[in-house]
Amino acid sequence: MRGSVIKTRVLCVQVIPNADASLLEKLNAPKGHRSLGLITTDCDDASYVAIDEATKKAQVEVVYAKSFYAGAKNAGTRLAGEFIGIFSAEDPENIKSALEAAVKCLENDAFFQSADDEDSIVYFAHCVSSCGSYLAQMAKVPQGTAIAYLIAPPAEAMVAVDAAVKAAETSMAVFYGPPTETNFAGALLTGEQSACRAACEAFAQAVAAVADDPVKY
Repeated sequence: MRGSVIKTRVLCVQVIPNADASLLEKLNAPKGHRSLGLITTDCDDASYVAIDEATKKAQVEVVYAKSFYAGAKNAGTRLAGEFIGIFSAEDPENIKSALEAAVKCLENDAFFQSADDEDSIVYFAHCVSSCGSYLAQMAKVPQGTAIAYLIAPPAEAMVAVDAAVKAAETSMAVFYGPPTETNFAGALLTGEQSACRAACEAFAQAVAAVADDPVKY
């Protein structure tokens, strides 16, 4: 149904209390970090928001975060899904706090929504009111900056990103041209929190408009 929430499934959460030095080196973990935490889910974009949220709740660094090709429905194994994120920290307690924060964010805050009654077109229009260290690095903005995280299928995303940028005083910090690894597209917009919220609303409305009449021109 249009507007319905599509929550992310957490597939695997693991803690490595004392990781091997060679693995820490390959992951470019900061000096003094000896613990790792891993999470896989069936949705990448909501998970990127979740791991960013975790950096605000625990003393951790995101040392690895990737989307898997073709999306969750084409995952190769039961626990792979669409996304993997890896934290590093000085001790396992910080890792556990980060993982708990990420899971809580996915359960309560960050989710896709349906743009039509058949749930055949979905989108992600999430306002990050104050970004953590991970999204700040991605968008090349100071921590605490508001971000409109906008993702949809390719054609819908192009129309909707245009509408979002025009709707409010925001800057396009990152453009995700189609196709991404999961065959979607979108952008990260930055600006005042109110502007980012307005951009998210405009993006959602534009995706729904395309879903209603995809061959109108």
